[in-house]
Amino acid sequence: MAPKVLVSDKLSETAVQIFIDRGIEVDFMPDLGKDKEALAKAIGNYDGLAIRSATKVTPTILKNAHKLKVIGRAGIGTDNIDKQAASKQGIVVMNTPFGNMITTAEHAIAMMFAVARQIPQASASTHAGKWEKSKFMGVELTGKTLGVIGAGNIGGIVCERARNLKMKVLAYDPFLSNEKALEIGVEKIEGLEDLLPKADFITLHVPLTDMTKNILSRENLKKTKKGVRIINCARGGLVDESALADFLKSGHVAGAALDVFEEEPANSNPLFNLPNVVCTPHLGAATIEAQENVALQVAEQMSNYLLEGAVENALNMPSMSAEEAKVMGPWVKLSQYLGSFAGQMTDEPVKAINILYDGLVSKMNLPALNSSVISGIMTKANPDVNMVSAPIIAKERGIKISTTNQDKAGAFEGYIKVTVVTEKRERSVAGTVFSDGKPRFIQIKGINIDAEVGPHMLYTTNEDVPGIIGVLGKTLGDNDVNIANFTLGRSQAGGQAIALLYVDNPISDTVIVALKATGVFGQAKALNFPVENPNS
Repeated sequence: MAPKVLVSDKLSETAVQIFIDRGIEVDFMPDLGKDKEALAKAIGNYDGLAIRSATKVTPTILKNAHKLKVIGRAGIGTDNIDKQAASKQGIVVMNTPFGNMITTAEHAIAMMFAVARQIPQASASTHAGKWEKSKFMGVELTGKTLGVIGAGNIGGIVCERARNLKMKVLAYDPFLSNEKALEIGVEKIEGLEDLLPKADFITLHVPLTDMTKNILSRENLKKTKKGVRIINCARGGLVDESALADFLKSGHVAGAALDVFEEEPANSNPLFNLPNVVCTPHLGAATIEAQENVALQVAEQMSNYLLEGAVENALNMPSMSAEEAKVMGPWVKLSQYLGSFAGQMTDEPVKAINILYDGLVSKMNLPALNSSVISGIMTKANPDVNMVSAPIIAKERGIKISTTNQDKAGAFEGYIKVTVVTEKRERSVAGTVFSDGKPRFIQIKGINIDAEVGPHMLYTTNEDVPGIIGVLGKTLGDNDVNIANFTLGRSQAGGQAIALLYVDNPISDTVIVALKATGVFGQAKALNFPVENPNS
């Protein structure tokens, strides 16, 4: 029986025809995604769901998706898909990360021109029959300093365009290497506090994460240069909108141009109707070319998966054949956990990632495993990174990837060791898969351990002296933290020691502060992994 796909958003008719030409049955219902109840009733009949941003794929929708194998998002953002719920049901989530990069970057440049020359306000005034030439005095872009927060795919294009406009470009991005900064002709800024007071214009090109939410907070806006102009075509929530409104009214911020807002659709907002603000309704990817590109890409990717088992641009599994997936599944999870551990432990820009494969794993699909490691490392900074795009993004940012495979050289049939290199240090972690198919951490910083991987973990370091376990246990107990699994390791008697704990719930900042206040722990770090909690 031919696979059946539902298109519940407005996709190109050419994309719909791709499904038909490939022999896939397709129902094109472009308004169905707006009706949650109707979508929930219909979804059980389909193997694939093709969407844009209007359809919200919630756990309630997925409960009825008994046949669903793949969700394809025409575009990069997947905030409208519950990826954890989809993963638990074995549903592949795909996006099209590269189809609208140029369009979004061009919109940011257009918004920068618009706010510099007050074009929308001048247009409205002229349409009203006024001729207020002296009212709309603008500023040139040439010779001005542009601060780019996030120099990845879209931010990198903005940097290139800005340099062609004869602007000086400063870039703040934890993953931007010195070599890549030199290549694209920008000045790399190590800290955000160094960029804010220097920039005449600031443009944002980062995803919305716990690290980037309100990155332009009231406190950070105070640090900006008087007369700065701010552009956000990335994600709502990156700027404190109320604070920005106050700074615009005071004149400290000369102007702002926003395409995205914390709440969308944005029917009201503290920035609306301010005379020095340009607003557009999330048009970053809204060009004929971009919408056609992402629609065609998602149709091809979904067809390839449903007909051939090929996985492309997946957010929750690597690219590999169906045959490989059966054997490699546990090792893919392990490689992601190792990368995630290294990424969560690393706060400095990554220069290199070295991956060692030993024994039976060295004969597997190493590019897929590499992609899983790299995406695990980069997920901390960019949750939308996927197994296919991660190596490309790493290359663009000048991160060197090296792979070594060797015959069995230890006590395990196979293991993977990941080493992350920064300017200041190297950090390594190794793991294996036991016969039960469960990944385990077996070495951290050269110290042997045997740790089960859980969704919520705590990592600590200390000098190997008596009483540490008691301090650790009492501090966690006092803060109602229940331990599911406790693993210890040390370099030698009296040397450096580590502990890795699997706990029932996420470790709060309060717990970390309490642990550090004891004065016995060199490090105390909360870690989270994409592992289903068997006790939940």
